[in-house]
This record gives sequence, C-alpha cells and structure tokens, in this order.
Amino acid sequence: MLTPATGAPGSRIVGLGHHQPEQTLTNDDIAQRVETNDEWIRSRTGIVTRHVADDGTTVADMAVGAARHALDDAGVAPADVDLVIVATTTAQDRSPNTAGRVAYHLRTGVMPGQSTPEEASELDLRGVVGPAVIDVNTACSGFAHSVALADQAIRAGSARTAVVVGAEKLTAFTDWTDRSTCILTADGAGAVVLQASDEPGVGPVSWGSEPDLTPAVLIEAPGEKFAQDGRAVFKWAITRAAERARIVVERSGIALEDVEVLVAHQANLRIIEPLAKALGLEDRVVVTDIVESGNTSAASIPLGLSKWWHAGRIPAGAPALLFGFGGGFAWAGQVVETPAR
Repeated sequence: MLTPATGAPGSRIVGLGHHQPEQTLTNDDIAQRVETNDEWIRSRTGIVTRHVADDGTTVADMAVGAARHALDDAGVAPADVDLVIVATTTAQDRSPNTAGRVAYHLRTGVMPGQSTPEEASELDLRGVVGPAVIDVNTACSGFAHSVALADQAIRAGSARTAVVVGAEKLTAFTDWTDRSTCILTADGAGAVVLQASDEPGVGPVSWGSEPDLTPAVLIEAPGEKFAQDGRAVFKWAITRAAERARIVVERSGIALEDVEVLVAHQANLRIIEPLAKALGLEDRVVVTDIVESGNTSAASIPLGLSKWWHAGRIPAGAPALLFGFGGGFAWAGQVVETPAR
C-alpha cells in the first residue's frame, strides 16, 4: 500500500503584491483610435483609465514584479518558495512556461531583460532544487483556480510556501478597431503568498463551467484577438453569477452576512455592482479597481485585492469572497481571510 500524503490543516495568505505598467490609457485616448467618448465608456463599463504595457514588457515581467512585491510584503525569502503557480491566458511563450520564468527570476535575483542568455547561464544553479512551476489557463477565473490548487497542494503536503500570480498582457490581443472590447482591456499582475497554517485561512473552492457559454469569450487562432458576446456574459452575470457565488460562501462554512470584502473579477462595473447587491454585500468593501485598472482578466482579482489592501482600504483578518468568471466559460471562488498587518 502506498503511503498517503499528509500536509498542513490548511493555508493562509501572508503577503500581497501587484505590478502595473507606468503607461496609462484614458478614455479620451481611446476616442482617438475608435469612435467613442468618455461618457459612453463610463456609462457602460465604469472604466476611467487603464494601464498598458509597452512592446518590450512581457507577462512574465509583470508577474515577477507582483511576486517580488508579495514576497517582500510577507517577509518570505524566494528560496523558501516550493510552488509557483501563474494564471494567465496571454503568455506568448510555450516553454519555459511563465511560472518557470518567474521562479527563475525570483531565485536568481536577475530581473527580466537585465541579462543575456549567456550571462544567465553563468549563474551556478547546479544541484539547486527549485519550486514546482505550473501555469493555469482558465482566463478570468484563473487566479481563483490557482489559489485553490496551491491550497490543496499545501493540505496534501506537496508544498508549504506557494506564490500564486495572476498576470495578463491583454492589450497585446486587443482589436483596437472594435469599440465593444478595446475599451475594456488592460495589463497588469497581482500575487499572493500562501503558507501552511494550523488555522486555515483559505476556504474550500467551488468551481464549475457553463457549457452553453463556452464560445462567449474567445482568443482564437489565427487572428488571436480578444472577442466576446458581451450581452451573453452580462445576462449570465445578472441571472446566474450570484447563485454560483452563494455556493462558494456556503462551502466556506460561513454566512453571507459574515463576508466583509467582495473581490469579483473586474469585468465591468455594471456587473460588479449588481452582483454585490444581489448578494446583499453592497454595504461592505466592494473592490472596484476596474475604474482605474480596466479589465485584466486573470490578474484582476489579485491586482485589485493587493492595491486596495496596501492602500488601507481592506481590513485585516477579514473574510473576503474571491469570485472569478469568464473565458471557458469557467467560474471559481473561495472565501479567504485577509492577512494581518
């Protein structure tokens, strides 16, 4: 008989980090590219501005920045990390995967783009056992999926310290002639550090998919441009999202009224606000980073969570509902406890 795996009773978030490109794109800037205006965009999406990466910035670059911020926040050394998971749907490289690149740069201290392959090969990593490296592509729900996988790995004894990142360069896959989608997309990354804990701070995941909406959100070959059936997504968000989110909270073992923070995928302010109201959470802390960061797909939940946490807008030790949904059409969520300050 094989020996069953045993791990910690649970995991908890001990650090948060984020990274956004410096360049911003306002609604007026977009109006120079396509027929639209600031009032039209705000009324339909709530977005005022978004961050856009330059051509030389990769998904891995932003992921490394967010991961380092989270590790610094947690006071955890990169050498102590034994699992790196990156949620992304916009990485252009197939191998090494984005998590592998993040692990390399965290362990060596070399920033992406600061060394040539020849110089990097001179770093003596012989005999070094690095972390497990996994990429997850479930688009906008990818971060919630990834937190679940890291938590389960820690509970199973496969890891003790995990870095979980959501990172996207969605503007690289944007059709700038389509005003229904180009007003939404943005770039950035967010990250958390999870550690084994005797007192679980990450609740069980609830996840699933909507087969009838599989083609509703697409980045397909050969064009590889982001496209979506906005009406179908909006209808799902208004009619079914709250039901799915309630399942998440029920599995966590707490009541909806105990939830203090809602961090939903930052798809559209006109989706986030009705979802909060349907759940009875409109008077709680409802993260609306969509206004200044746009839609960053898998990065949106950790990006908004980290930004608002570091700005002091989210309390410590508070039950926070994470709920992602989108391409696939997949959804996932869990209740987590925000870290101590």
